[in-house]
Amino acid sequence: MNTKRVALYLRVSTDQQTTENQAQRLRAVAECRGWTIVQCYEDAGISGAKGRDKRPALDQMLKDASRRKFDILAVWSLDRLGRSLADLVSTFQHLEACGVDVFIDQQSLDTTTPAGRLLFHVTAAFAQFEREIIVARVKAGIARAQARGTKSGRKIGRPKIPPRTAEAIRLALVASHGLKTHAIAAEAGVGHATVQRIRRAMNLAA
Repeated sequence: MNTKRVALYLRVSTDQQTTENQAQRLRAVAECRGWTIVQCYEDAGISGAKGRDKRPALDQMLKDASRRKFDILAVWSLDRLGRSLADLVSTFQHLEACGVDVFIDQQSLDTTTPAGRLLFHVTAAFAQFEREIIVARVKAGIARAQARGTKSGRKIGRPKIPPRTAEAIRLALVASHGLKTHAIAAEAGVGHATVQRIRRAMNLAA
């Protein structure tokens, strides 16, 4: 029987923290299960709210997963991978497409088992459901904003971005949970650059 190759992903949010405890626990799990650790990816001093482009170790790990450099990714806790359900599911789906299993120690998530795979698919379904609810709320909010900015079916003035539409976009960005800016722009009937400008003004990470 071939020994499973496992990669560790470690992350801490500040330079004052250490990944050693995470690594120690995951090494113990690997030894107990007979896995061979082939790589350790570490993002130190980087918030979990940052995207893949701001987390070099996460980005490299996903690239190496595409190259099938390991069979299992081991992480101490879900929040080490990401802070939003949408980001987590996106990462899991990428790994699944690469044929890489996931082991999350603190939440006992292990896709090397049938029960773990079932839990993953249920979680992914809930993430999609949550996204559809957000899209519906964005549509409703923008429709209400536009309705309040009209009189007898005609626009009052011709501002580039009606204040209520801008407010609806801000609300959508805050509650986006992975909803892409181009989707928000499409629902608002504005350009992608407009949503990006509002995002930058709010000092939100892309």
